[in-house]
Amino acid sequence: MRLRGLILDVGGVLTDGPPVTDLPARSRAVGVRTALLTDASSVAPDLAALVDVVRLGSDGPRKPHPEAFLSAAAALGVPIRECVVVDDAEANVRGAREAGAVVVRHVDATTTVLEVEILLDLHPEHRSH
Repeated sequence: MRLRGLILDVGGVLTDGPPVTDLPARSRAVGVRTALLTDASSVAPDLAALVDVVRLGSDGPRKPHPEAFLSAAAALGVPIRECVVVDDAEANVRGAREAGAVVVRHVDATTTVLEVEILLDLHPEHRSH
């Protein structure tokens, strides 16, 4: 099965900067739809510009409820089982998994980027250092 969606947390994931912040553009370049999913009430415009869809805490169910992840996938137009969710909070990773997503628990940028590259078949030579 080809994975066609990437759903990223903001705080604790994208706030780590490059090379994590390069993942949305790299994913979009190979046809993967991208979203930010956060419980915050707003997202910095520069981060929002990286992705196709932004889902805020005020948009519906909040993480770690599985419905939050299902809602983000629906906004992407991609079934949740074809989405990779990257989050740093254990409860959110469990919620995403319960929803049916492939999950990556973000601990550090190097590991997260490598795991997403493998799952989405991204080429490491396009990685920023």
